[in-house]
Amino acid sequence: MNTRRHWIAAAVASPAAALTEALWAQAKPPVVIGWLIPTTRGEGLVVRAFHDSMAALGWKAGTQYVLEERYAQGRAERLPELAQKIVATKPAVIVVITSAAARAATAAAPATPIVVAIGDPVSTGLVTNLARPGGMITGLSNVSADLNLKCIELLAQSVPKFKRVGLLADSTLVNRAAIVDGARRAAEQLRLEAVVAEVARPEDIEAAVARLAKDKVQGLVLLASVWVGQFQPEIIGQAMARGFPVMGTASSIPRQGGLFCYGPNSLALIQRSASYVDRILKGAKPGELPIELPTTFELILNMKTARQLGLAIPQAVMARATEVIE
Repeated sequence: MNTRRHWIAAAVASPAAALTEALWAQAKPPVVIGWLIPTTRGEGLVVRAFHDSMAALGWKAGTQYVLEERYAQGRAERLPELAQKIVATKPAVIVVITSAAARAATAAAPATPIVVAIGDPVSTGLVTNLARPGGMITGLSNVSADLNLKCIELLAQSVPKFKRVGLLADSTLVNRAAIVDGARRAAEQLRLEAVVAEVARPEDIEAAVARLAKDKVQGLVLLASVWVGQFQPEIIGQAMARGFPVMGTASSIPRQGGLFCYGPNSLALIQRSASYVDRILKGAKPGELPIELPTTFELILNMKTARQLGLAIPQAVMARATEVIE
């Protein structure tokens, strides 16, 4: 009889216990995800892409997680300070764009998982192995071994009698030498001469582009960096005034008057970064999650710029374009 009463009491209590557990789960504070970006928020496309991917993985923004967003407005020197502000919110994981942001986040929170959404963690020394990065850093690389080769090749196919390519590099980058050397080798592979100009301040731009023009380059490849990206419109304007086209990996280049861009789809990388965050929040160790290389690339062509420079873009190049700006 006592056993029967005990069974009945347990049966009656079970729904209440389940309700209590559900209410406790709802009352749990959302996990904090740090968001450290060296540029501006812009129109919020990147943030929306991340939220959409998190939603597809079953995470509700505001209820199950919140983003602590910090933007350096193109000023890399602010990244350490902003990383400290994120750390003060006690994030479970920090998502970063660029290796410089990853370095700042790691210095501020060495025990916190870091997901690199866009960057080059290997050549910048953040990790030593793509397959097993170890430590607290994982994510995605936006660097492909033949990316510079393809950029220079597109210029060579589109500019008549192309023999000399200009390379504009950010001299402040930690991995500047590796980036420049890789681009030089790509030019040599195509039997072209490469002329390098380096910049570190806005006032360096005009002189650098003028030197490239004096060396008779027939096209300019912008070697990716946040600083160069911030001053793209001025660089493109200076090059166009001297009659040679500009290209690089950023999709903003043709949208700001450059001729081409060829590179990874940035939004696709952001979307993939959510899967890393999801796995880490569910208990995965970041050092055991392989760093992915890009698989989706885009070729955007600005035909208005091509006409302005008097270039007849070959059909073979046109056929590869994922977007044409008229």
